[in-house]
Amino acid sequence: MDPRALSTRKAAEMYEVTASEILLESPIMAVRSDTVTMPGGHSANREIIEHFGAAAIVAINERQQVQLVRQYRHAVQRYLWELPAGIFDEAGEEPAAAAARELQEEVGLAGAHWWTLTDVVSSPGISEEVCRIFLVTDLHEVPRPAPEDEEADMTARWVDIDDAVAMVFSGELSNSIAVAGVLAAAHHMRTGTKLRPVDAPFPLRPMRLARRRSAALGAGNLKQSLPLAQANELNEMRPD
Repeated sequence: MDPRALSTRKAAEMYEVTASEILLESPIMAVRSDTVTMPGGHSANREIIEHFGAAAIVAINERQQVQLVRQYRHAVQRYLWELPAGIFDEAGEEPAAAAARELQEEVGLAGAHWWTLTDVVSSPGISEEVCRIFLVTDLHEVPRPAPEDEEADMTARWVDIDDAVAMVFSGELSNSIAVAGVLAAAHHMRTGTKLRPVDAPFPLRPMRLARRRSAALGAGNLKQSLPLAQANELNEMRPD
C-alpha cells in the first residue's frame, strides 16, 4: 500500500468524526462542522470550508516571461497579481481541461505542452481547497469570451520570470498560489527538475462538495446551492 494512503487512513482512525453538519450552502462553497475525536480522547468541533478545488496556470512564452493577471479580490478589498486560474465547477471535469478553459477565458491563450508543476493546499486550517498548478509552453492566442464581473476589470501582462520572483520577495506578488507557481517554475527553468505529466494522479483533489452537488443536480455546472436539509442528507462525513 502507498505509505501516503496508509498515513491518511491512520489519521482518519485517530481523528474519528462522530458528528457532521452542513451549516451553509452557497454556489461555490459550503461550510461543514465536524465533531472530531482528539488524540487525548476529548472531542472538538472543526469548521471546514468545502471547495471544488481549482487549477492555475504558469504560462511561459518564448521570451521566458510568465503571464500574470491583476484582479480585484473583495475578501482583501484590493487588486492582486495572480496566475490565470479557476475552480472545478463542471461535473466530472478533468483538471487540465479546466485549466485550459480558464487560460482561454482569462487571457485568450492556449498551449501545446503541459506539465503538472505543483499542488498547493491553500489554507488547510479551515478549507479543503487544493489547487493544481500547471506549467504550459508553446503558447498561441485564441478567441477570448466576453468577460464578466471582476474579470471584466482584469488586466494582464507578461513579466520576466526573474522579475516575477522579485515581486514575490518585495511583497508585490502575494497570492499564495501565484507565489508557489512562480517560484516552482523559476526553479524548474533554472535546474531542469523533472515534472509530473499533465494527467498525474491528484489524490488531494477535494471531491465531497462536487459529489454531493452531482448526486443532486446531475451533469453540468455545479454552482447551484442545495437546501440545507438535502445537503445534510448527502453529507458524506456523517457517521453511519
